[in-house]
Amino acid sequence: MSVETPSTVELSPSAVAEVKSMQSHQPAEAGKPLRVYIEKGGCSGMQYCMMFDEVRDGDTVVEREGVQLVVDGFSLDYLRGSIVDFSEDLNGGGFKVRNPNAAQTCGCGRSFNSENQT
Repeated sequence: MSVETPSTVELSPSAVAEVKSMQSHQPAEAGKPLRVYIEKGGCSGMQYCMMFDEVRDGDTVVEREGVQLVVDGFSLDYLRGSIVDFSEDLNGGGFKVRNPNAAQTCGCGRSFNSENQT
């Protein structure tokens, strides 16, 4: 596990609040970190995924206001400098990743492509 360094991945205050709310309504997930990762797929080639999980060897851990976010090394290459945000907007609400490494993002905001894609 590595500790956070500048320009890893950030959690916005609204994302922190939503994770805390989700964990309070899902006791089995309470205290687990939120894992943010990417995998091939989606309409732009790579898609963002999130789940409550455990910290694994090689993960980078970011903590904000008692909420831990974990990112594996492969995903960190694509997510470095990103902000995980949450919006309650009626249209397009939910978790969003604002990723400065995305060369192109699809209309739904859940997938992207990058010049680093392999």
